[in-house]
Amino acid sequence: MHIVDVAEFYAPLGGGVKTYIDAKLAFGHQNGVKVSVIAPGPEDRVEPREGGQVIYVKAPAIPVDTRYHVFWNAKPVHALLDELKPSVVEASSPFRGAWIVANWKGRAAIRAHKALFMHADPVAAHLQVWTQDFLKADTVDKAAFWYWRYLARTARRYDSVIVGSRWFGQRIKKQANIDSQLIPLGIDIDLFHPRKRDPELRRQMLAGFGLPPSARLLVGVGRHHHEKQWPVVFEAVGALRDEEVAMIQIGNGFANERVTNAAKAAGNVKLLGHIGDREQLARLLASSDAMIHGSRAETFGLVASEGLATGIPLILPSEGGCTDAADPAWTELYEPGNPTAARDAIHRLLTRNPDQLRVAAIGARHTHITTPAQHFERLFRLYSQQTPPVITPAMVPASDNMGVRAAA
Repeated sequence: MHIVDVAEFYAPLGGGVKTYIDAKLAFGHQNGVKVSVIAPGPEDRVEPREGGQVIYVKAPAIPVDTRYHVFWNAKPVHALLDELKPSVVEASSPFRGAWIVANWKGRAAIRAHKALFMHADPVAAHLQVWTQDFLKADTVDKAAFWYWRYLARTARRYDSVIVGSRWFGQRIKKQANIDSQLIPLGIDIDLFHPRKRDPELRRQMLAGFGLPPSARLLVGVGRHHHEKQWPVVFEAVGALRDEEVAMIQIGNGFANERVTNAAKAAGNVKLLGHIGDREQLARLLASSDAMIHGSRAETFGLVASEGLATGIPLILPSEGGCTDAADPAWTELYEPGNPTAARDAIHRLLTRNPDQLRVAAIGARHTHITTPAQHFERLFRLYSQQTPPVITPAMVPASDNMGVRAAA
């Protein structure tokens, strides 16, 4: 089997999409499946990989984040697909890349299985965030009817549509009547593990705020982009400054100035920047008392699963892919974009029994976490069938619906 991933948001300095596709390349190599990636870039070039390759097609950069480029001309992509003759061609964004794959024609196109793997929700990530102070989310969804119609038309050109979270599958079903296959993404449960908790590291982090070990430490992880809603989170945390609550945040991005100003205004938030050392990241998560997140637009929610896997409870917006990792036993939810609601959710969680929360979170490793191997095994099995069944989110069995796999 030869899988070609037309990956609009794969870049050498990229984030989650790059991490995911690199893992797919590695898994394919280990299991005898060739994986080729076609990605937009600053120049035409081929980067060999074990068992596969990354083929960059010259394309314009995205002005707001020049790490990324956007497909423009369909002809070179179609020519590559004709040459590669894939068994499966996968588009991993709903934008230009998806349109290019949907409109690929010819003998090779007829024989290939076309899969649309939904990686993004631009309505939730942008339109709902920009208008959240004066419009309800449902109103914005209705106003974005043009996008949902486009997505529905595009999805009909594919043999299967795949989502990584139950929430996102339900969302595209509601807004565009698109049936999808739920295949939860996986995380490394050996890396993100409760045994990484380090009381001394926790004590040092709290001491950096001038707080004793009895204080509570929150952690947030994610890019400094508007859809991550860090100013909302920081305002909520800042409102609890006098209650011995502090927060560390890990990440960076083009909204650094705005995020930095919000952290300063809170007074009890420290920005640690990007941390590429995954072992250090796991230690920081495990050594915190709870994870808080702000984005209503997560399509996968991996960051919440990483926090949960380290044994810490969650404070999450009530919409978005992170809710797949949520359960009342270890989670408090709040209205997205509402700092007062977020403050109240923090307060509710921190007044609960911390030992009970930790026991429940650790137990979730065996009920709410999927590993990367489990994800790719299921994905490749679906692709090998060529004509996989399409399952609506409501029809997914309970264990798959929650990303449940025994995680030994």
